[in-house]
Amino acid sequence: MASRNTYLVWLEWPEKCFRVDAEALCFLGKLVPQGGEVVRARSERAFLRALPRATHAIVWNFRREWFALAPRLRVLATPGAGRELVAWRDAPEGVKVHFGGFHGAIISESVAGFVLAWAHGFFRPELRAASAPWRECWPRASIGGACSLVAGTRAVVAGYGRIGRAIGEKLGALGVSVTGISRKNVAELEQAARGADWFIMALPSDTGTDGFLSRRLMSKLPRRCVVVNIGRGNAVDEDALVDALRRGRIAGAYLDVFRGEPGPLSPEGAGRGGILGMATADLPSNLVMTPHSSAFCGAYLRMCFRELKDEGLV
Repeated sequence: MASRNTYLVWLEWPEKCFRVDAEALCFLGKLVPQGGEVVRARSERAFLRALPRATHAIVWNFRREWFALAPRLRVLATPGAGRELVAWRDAPEGVKVHFGGFHGAIISESVAGFVLAWAHGFFRPELRAASAPWRECWPRASIGGACSLVAGTRAVVAGYGRIGRAIGEKLGALGVSVTGISRKNVAELEQAARGADWFIMALPSDTGTDGFLSRRLMSKLPRRCVVVNIGRGNAVDEDALVDALRRGRIAGAYLDVFRGEPGPLSPEGAGRGGILGMATADLPSNLVMTPHSSAFCGAYLRMCFRELKDEGLV
């Protein structure tokens, strides 16, 4: 009995799709080898109490001092792609640390959905009833000149890892010409940016990406270009981006991540700088925002557990 695998799952999160439930636990139970035990922890206290017998831990966060409490631990896994919440550098020899690599299938759809919606006028300010009630202004004339095909456009995807490549493949299927930028070909960045209709960032925060989209790089983008950031908020000079949007220096932007998050957007402004610190009324009309939700999906944790199975980690 001492050699039996114990899969300790501590995945409590405000968003339902990121919080384990009975259905997801049942799915995991069917994936683990016969004799394996799946244990759910609903709190940090319960997790630490169960940690000494865990061979596998599936968590959102894990502190360095917790390794000393886990003598049997062989696999530490997190659904997250980012490495900020797990002390992976401190993992003892023999402990495999795994970060989620399945997000591309979800996030690529979010990006493709935005690209299609933008090209076909779904985000035009004329469609916002509060600013232009249709009974007073039927906005066909103004929108008609602003719609275009996605096929035949060009995208630059900076951060061409698993998520970036998935975005590239999805856009490629729509007829978009994609240039992927990684460390290997970063010298091509500025030239590629000059011809971009879509400048998409899927960059992590821990590899020297702070201020990647600088005022200088923004000046290389054509006026028709739309900026998309679904990586981490530190990669964008937000003040420069807002200025470029207001002046029409670029056509628009879609941000799913921000400097200083998490935090709600205050109608009065949060007073902490950056876009999340701006008053709602001051935001450019050509800025589309979502609350770090581009990976939301009802199947999120099932995809995570399936990936662990496919990679031999359960």
